[in-house]
Amino acid sequence: MTAPEFAVTLQDLERRFGDFIAVNRISLDVRRGEIFGFLGPNGAGKSTTIRMLCGILPPSSGSGTVAGFDIVRQAEEIKKNIGYMSQKFSLYEDLTVEENIDFYAGIYRIPVERRQERKEWVIGMAGLAEHRRSRTAILSGGWKQRLSLGCAILHEPPIVFLDEPTSGVDPISRRAFWDLIYRLAGAGVTVFVTTHYMDEAEYCDRLALIYRGELIALGTPEELKTERMVEEIVEVACDRPQELMEEIEAIPGVKHAALFGRGLHVVTEDAVATVPAIAGVLAARRITADRIEKIIPSLEDVFVSLIEARDREEGALREFSR
Repeated sequence: MTAPEFAVTLQDLERRFGDFIAVNRISLDVRRGEIFGFLGPNGAGKSTTIRMLCGILPPSSGSGTVAGFDIVRQAEEIKKNIGYMSQKFSLYEDLTVEENIDFYAGIYRIPVERRQERKEWVIGMAGLAEHRRSRTAILSGGWKQRLSLGCAILHEPPIVFLDEPTSGVDPISRRAFWDLIYRLAGAGVTVFVTTHYMDEAEYCDRLALIYRGELIALGTPEELKTERMVEEIVEVACDRPQELMEEIEAIPGVKHAALFGRGLHVVTEDAVATVPAIAGVLAARRITADRIEKIIPSLEDVFVSLIEARDREEGALREFSR
């Protein structure tokens, strides 16, 4: 695959703050028109990486391009060619929907002769026709997010960065927002999105997991679920699952058990041996199980497993170095 087919390229990207390494030698490529998910716990380095990609923060070392522009030498060009939507609603609530769009049209220096056309496109794309003269403050969270997205892409950037775009909105609004993201990607826009919602991560073409500044997993949702997890998952659907966790975790080969919906997800080295052992625990407790079976892990299972594996590895290294 040739370089022009990538919207973002990073090679050994690093950012230090004194002795603290916030981003540690990250390398990845994001294809044009791809919905790329960037996941990790708070403090993992996601926001610092995005600030470097947006031309706001220079890297300490490494290299990269965004929209074909060098992140070290061409930060101002990058800013002109991207859209950015923050987790916190950042538009002016005292202005109407139209007035916010007009304001951002001026910020982005959209030619006067094109501003009306672009405004109508944003209003139509976001489904805001009935709210165009409404004060932004009275809009629901879902409508505010649509307006924020519209203003972020008003200038038709080839790449848009969305930082926790659906945080705090209801499930129906989240689904509608992702419909807009799909339409953007279908039109060739590259979407780089951070999210904490595992069901949203499933919507991405590819995912990267960052932890303690390092990239520890990269692939499609299906690849991560089927190829990156060493342990196996046993799902236990039963009543009172919280009462069983301690006993199940004591079964040989079981790494841990976690509440998942109305049951448990049990991480184990060997599902074939673990299933009858779990059945024995339930029988002793006289608890009937609707289901005890090995399943394909969820993304949440995969990410928890990968993070715990990294913690164990670092703990072993610390012990070895003593």
